[in-house]
Amino acid sequence: MLKKILLLSFAVLLIIGESVMTEAKNFNIKWDKTFPKSENITVEKVSFKNRYGITLAGDLYIPKNKSNEPIAAIAISGPFGAVKEQASGIYAQTLAQRGFITLAFDPSYTGESGGEPRHVASPDINTEDFSAAVDYLSNRKDVNPEKIGILGICGFGGFALNAASMDTRIKATVTSTMYDMSRVNANGYFDSMNEKARYELKQTLNKQRTEDFKNGNYAKSPGLPDKLTGAEPQFVKDYYYYYKTKRGFHARSINSNGNWNTTSVLPFINMPILSYSNEIQSAVLMLHGENAHSRYFSEDAFKKLKGDNKEIFIIEGANHTDLYDNLDKIPFDKIEAFFNMYLK
Repeated sequence: MLKKILLLSFAVLLIIGESVMTEAKNFNIKWDKTFPKSENITVEKVSFKNRYGITLAGDLYIPKNKSNEPIAAIAISGPFGAVKEQASGIYAQTLAQRGFITLAFDPSYTGESGGEPRHVASPDINTEDFSAAVDYLSNRKDVNPEKIGILGICGFGGFALNAASMDTRIKATVTSTMYDMSRVNANGYFDSMNEKARYELKQTLNKQRTEDFKNGNYAKSPGLPDKLTGAEPQFVKDYYYYYKTKRGFHARSINSNGNWNTTSVLPFINMPILSYSNEIQSAVLMLHGENAHSRYFSEDAFKKLKGDNKEIFIIEGANHTDLYDNLDKIPFDKIEAFFNMYLK
């Protein structure tokens, strides 16, 4: 039983101070993204600190034909275990082509962002990362600080909702193929874990903490397989076809080329991130694929939201990872219209 619980927890990880603005460097950066570059935007490398003093790295996408007046901006991150050169960069570039300044950033402890140890996730700090991105955008002369939105993909959809429930500067939030990382870690997929199973999992993870301290390093959870056997669940195959193939592989991505620290599970078990999502007053658009194994996360989270400025939109025929990079499935017209409406 315990072995099954640990495997479930590790499967989840598969998918899975002051704010100081650093001046962006204006130079052409080497194109190391998983998607082709648009000629209608410019890209700048930027960095900024979150409230915990961790330096975050981002790619800032700016429309070439933008006006001289400050315009609306969108901070983007995710999926869980990905980097800004993957799905968040696709969203950022596409929305920049549609007239927004966009910031795709690596969360703390991952990619080109700072934080030690590496490959750690945190319900608090990853939520803070979105607010730190808002800090940065709010202080740019080309951004209207009253017109800032955020967009979270996969696990960062949950962090985006959590940020929106706390940060009143965020005027509009989009979640795409959202995971509630607290729920899935505490309860397992489809809430299959009970209190006894959860306690056994916590016993094992806390024992691992003792071993990590003794060994002076952090044990790693299993990552995605380098080769499929064919017996894997369909959602694992979907992740593989994105992260482990030319379609989405990136050397800095945990899910492509690394492993989460095993004990990263612990804080999510005890800290539900969507406790106050019912208090979000700003606009929210939730997107999910009709055939996604994770669809229930968005549908249940949406039930808590209040107000006529909230919407859930199910994309026909799409699975979870289709909304990472499939331009025929991602409803960018709808996303653009939503941000235009609420970032007036």
